[in-house]
Amino acid sequence: MTRFDAETAPVDEDPGAAAPGPRRVLLEAREVPLGGVRAMSVHRFLPQRDLPLVGAWCFLDRFGPQRTRMRVEPHPHIGLQTVTWPLAGEVHHRDTLGSDVVIERGALNIMTSGAGIAHSEYSVGDDPIRLDALQLWVALPEDRRHGPADFERHDDLPVLDLGAGAQATVVVGQLAGAVSPATMHTPIVGAEIRLPAGAIVDLPLEAAWEYAIVPVFGSVRVDTDAVAPGALLYLGDGRSGIRLSASEETTLFLLGGEPFGDEIVMWWNFVGRDHAEIEAAREAWEAASDRFGHVPGHGDERIPAPPLPHVRLTPRRRRL
Repeated sequence: MTRFDAETAPVDEDPGAAAPGPRRVLLEAREVPLGGVRAMSVHRFLPQRDLPLVGAWCFLDRFGPQRTRMRVEPHPHIGLQTVTWPLAGEVHHRDTLGSDVVIERGALNIMTSGAGIAHSEYSVGDDPIRLDALQLWVALPEDRRHGPADFERHDDLPVLDLGAGAQATVVVGQLAGAVSPATMHTPIVGAEIRLPAGAIVDLPLEAAWEYAIVPVFGSVRVDTDAVAPGALLYLGDGRSGIRLSASEETTLFLLGGEPFGDEIVMWWNFVGRDHAEIEAAREAWEAASDRFGHVPGHGDERIPAPPLPHVRLTPRRRRL
C-alpha cells in the first residue's frame, strides 16, 4: 500500500485577532498512481499521515485535469461509500448490482459498499478525453458497514445562494439548512462552492463538526489564510462560520462532519476495523467469491489484490 508522508505546517493566525481561535493546518496533496494506471495524474488529499479522517471522509483523490484514456477494471470495496463528483469528461460506471451509468458534470454518483461490492470505471470512447473529477470515500459506521450494497444517482441537488454572486451545491449531507437527497449514514457535508472574482461571503458551520477546504479552480482566502489548488486546509472543529474571499473566479470543495467515532484500518480499497477483517476481504476477492459478485459487461478481467504487508495492519491514528 502506498504510504502517505505529506508534511504538515500550521498556518499562522491573524496577529491582530483578539484570540487565537481553533488551530488550522495546511496539508499538501501527494501524486500517486490510480489503480496501477501510472499514466494518470492523481493527487491525494486524504488520508494524510497526521489526518486520517475529516468527519467520516477518509479519502479524497483528484484525477485531472488531463487528457487520458481511463480503464479501471473491476475492483472491490468494503466498509465505505464512494462519492464521485465529476468536473469534466464522462466516465462509464458499472457495478455488481447491475448499475450501468455514465458519470458526468453536475450529477452525483454514490455507491455504498456495505459488506462488499465491485465496480469498474472506463472513460467514454476509445480515444483519450479531457477528464477531471473528485473521488471521495466516506467510512461507514458500525451499524451500516456490514449491510447490503447500494447505488444512487442524483442530478437535482440543492443550491444555496451565499450572496455576492456566490453559490454552494450541497453534494451530500447538509449545509446551512439545505439537505442533499443522497443517503448518508453519519452527520456530514460535502459541498462545491463557487465564488466570482471579488466575492466575500460568510459561510455558516456547525461548531461541533470538523471541516476542511480544498480549492479546485483558483485560490481562496479562508479568513486570513490563502489556500491554492494542491492543498487542503484543515479547519478542525469549534467554528460557527468562516469568511471566504476570492480575487479570481474560484471553485472549492468543503468537507465536514461530526468527528467519526471509530478508528479505521484502511488498506487498498477496503475500510475495516482490524487486520483480520481486511485479510478476509482480500482472500474473498482473490477467490472470486460471491461476496463481491460479478460486474456485468466484463469477463475474467479484474484488478488483483496486492500482497498484504509483512506487518499487521493497525488503525490510522490522528495526530492533529
